[in-house]
Amino acid sequence: MERETPRKLDIHIVLDNYGSHKHPKVMAWLEKHPRFHLHFTPTSASWLNLVERFFRDVHMDVVKHGSFTHLSELNDALQAYMEERNSSPKRYVWRADGHKILEKINRARQVLKERQ
Repeated sequence: MERETPRKLDIHIVLDNYGSHKHPKVMAWLEKHPRFHLHFTPTSASWLNLVERFFRDVHMDVVKHGSFTHLSELNDALQAYMEERNSSPKRYVWRADGHKILEKINRARQVLKERQ
């Protein structure tokens, strides 16, 4: 990413809230690479969990057991999967409470503010 991104641009990365970014080696690397900016999703971000669930479904149903010799084969398999899936769609249901999400966001902002 660093080699392919023009030097004048910052790089923003969205991560889940897992703690690996707190490892001393990661923190030291980030200190030496100030154009990298990490952004974390709130704990239990249920809307993002639905996105992750969709990609898990794609991985398990198409990618994991497939054997693709060319990118076009993978693309065709993904297209066929989406057409089949969309022929009888089932919606994901988001059950998170909006007030609880806002509380978590506000707590995260407070922590970030205290670290500055």
